[in-house]
Amino acid sequence: MYKPKDEYIYAVSRIRHRETKLFTKKHIEQMISMPDAESVLRFLAEQGFGATNKLTEEVDPIDAEREKLWALMKELLGDLDCFDFLRIQNDFQNLKAAIKAQYSELSTDGLFMSGSVYDPEELAKAIAEKDYSSLPEVLREVGENAHKTLLKTADGQLCDMIIDKACLETVYAFGKKSSEKIVRDYCELFVASSNIKIAVRGSKLLKSQSFILDSLAECESLNIRTLASASAKGFEELLSYLSTTDYKWAVEHIKVSLTDFEKYCDNKLIGLLKSQKAEPFTLGPLVAYAIAKENEIKAVRLILTAKENDLADSVIRERIRDMYV
Repeated sequence: MYKPKDEYIYAVSRIRHRETKLFTKKHIEQMISMPDAESVLRFLAEQGFGATNKLTEEVDPIDAEREKLWALMKELLGDLDCFDFLRIQNDFQNLKAAIKAQYSELSTDGLFMSGSVYDPEELAKAIAEKDYSSLPEVLREVGENAHKTLLKTADGQLCDMIIDKACLETVYAFGKKSSEKIVRDYCELFVASSNIKIAVRGSKLLKSQSFILDSLAECESLNIRTLASASAKGFEELLSYLSTTDYKWAVEHIKVSLTDFEKYCDNKLIGLLKSQKAEPFTLGPLVAYAIAKENEIKAVRLILTAKENDLADSVIRERIRDMYV
């Protein structure tokens, strides 16, 4: 539910205070330098990250922090519809998890992402019972298609491709109908960069033009047919095409690695978000904060996972994105 411009003043002032609590590059470096996951968890607790009033013995700090984020936004705005472009991505991941868990006859414990629009347990129930009509409308057709495809072909990659493309198309549709420039810019960059990643992988795996095109989602800033054609012709042809687009900056990063490109795209997005710091009368600062918080949560998850698996600090630093503050 969107508010008149003057009604954003209070919400934005609350967000300005919350921004001072976001982790800085210094905080992230502190966690990277810690010896193990337990040390990181203690640090997070000291910072109030993941703190909750729930009287449970164990609370996942990642899930708790995400719940706090969306509880705050609901308090400020009344509902979360304007964030569906961001939260729906978790629903598609949860749909993927539900389908693969059902196919493999595995428990879904620990597989679902928090912060979704829809209840993941309901998604799992619908898939298990093949009751596709009870899936949310935005997930209904893709859920049925992906599940039946996996049952028929046992091809997990094809199942993923179907769901991932639907996710991109849905996010892009949310962006197109948004009145907020920051949302439109985010969705365009999200879909375009995802298309480029798909094209790079396709060229390196020698996939056909039709296979690559079937994986791509329409966006304004790239011609996906030309992108698929270039990708199928080879890596150098793909780079040559990208050098003629708004994404010519991507070429040097793709040459380093796909990871370097992904990191640069995420950092470019953080740069877009920072422009909202001077906007006191729009939804923009709240959107920027939500995306920045999700970026922070992903960074914390990455560090914890890396520490649990004894990865080198240098490896973590290569993958950590810029912070909003």
